[in-house]
Amino acid sequence: MHSQRKRWALPLALLVSAGLLASSLLTGCTPGKGPQNTAEAGEILIGGNYELSGGNATYGAAAVNGIKLYIDDLNEKGGLLGKKVKFVSLDNKSEAGEASNVAARLINQEKVVAILGGAASSSTVGFVKLANDKKTPVISSSAVAAEVTVDESGKTRDYVFRACFTAPFQGEVMAQYALDSLKLKKAAVLVDNQSPYSKGSGKAFKDYFIKNGGQVVAEEGYVTGDKDFRSVLTRIKGADAELIYVPGYYEEAGFIVKQARELGMPLPILGGDGWDSPTLAKIAGAENLNNTFFSTHYSEEEKSARVQDFMAAYKTKYGENPEALGALGYDAAAIVCDAIKRANSTDPEKIREALIATKDLQAVTGTISFDNQHNPVKSAVVVEVKNGKFTFKDKITPKS
Repeated sequence: MHSQRKRWALPLALLVSAGLLASSLLTGCTPGKGPQNTAEAGEILIGGNYELSGGNATYGAAAVNGIKLYIDDLNEKGGLLGKKVKFVSLDNKSEAGEASNVAARLINQEKVVAILGGAASSSTVGFVKLANDKKTPVISSSAVAAEVTVDESGKTRDYVFRACFTAPFQGEVMAQYALDSLKLKKAAVLVDNQSPYSKGSGKAFKDYFIKNGGQVVAEEGYVTGDKDFRSVLTRIKGADAELIYVPGYYEEAGFIVKQARELGMPLPILGGDGWDSPTLAKIAGAENLNNTFFSTHYSEEEKSARVQDFMAAYKTKYGENPEALGALGYDAAAIVCDAIKRANSTDPEKIREALIATKDLQAVTGTISFDNQHNPVKSAVVVEVKNGKFTFKDKITPKS
């Protein structure tokens, strides 16, 4: 995820029930009783620093579901390095300060060998410095803000990686799609001024769009929680834009799309992974979402065996189709377990070295290698919304 109130981009359709949240902390996912018991059990402990309550609970729960699915399957196949893997999942309450407290507990008390999480950028930025200073590998499943893996001086955090692509990457993807596929040259950009994710995506879209021959005819903003966008949309309409790029979250994006259509604006509206929720159609109205497109991490319509096998296993375990955050949680677990296996060790430094050396790992959301800022090098999926249904449209890697 992304914001202080929300994630990333890509929530489940409904809030996870209290029972399901509780089950996230049961067998295979409960906090250990202490390092002595863990050592006696011969287990490898991997920590989870996730949003299981608070504003980002849907995002955190989805990621934890994906992680549990991967680890349960791994243990059924014999585990890792001859040991069972235990996922110690703790609730950071969707708060940066609590995420730091959780990281300290996972490292100092639970003695985990690595941490998965968080789902939201705000929570994740709250603990990555501590984990990096403690030399504990971190793989965030869905925190897209650039500062997750790069510190304020621009230096890559040695021990911090992510399974998702970044906010600027998404902006470039959608700018390329607007220019090359939609053949449009005049864009308006409408961003959430309280969201680093939204602002980062918007800036990258603008820079790429202008550099490659487009024109940004209007730039407007709003704040998280707004519901009335008629004034800014009226200004955009007057600017004669051919498309609007709205890299925000489904809560606001739904109202933006609905009100744009009510104002007689049938133009394409583009977004990012923060749109990826069935609730989007409930807010906007299914018909209003026609001629809208957004970037995300995977599509259930992809025909690859890896995607279809993951979907089938997830639905068998949880009784519903996975959202993208579930897939990213699954991939984050796969990334760290693959590194531990190749390192043939649970030593954090050796795990870090193996993570850096990750090359063409076949994952649900793509084939993963890491760049020099520990971001995965992979494509983004573009989804078109047709009568409220998310349909696979394209898979894009931005041109260099």
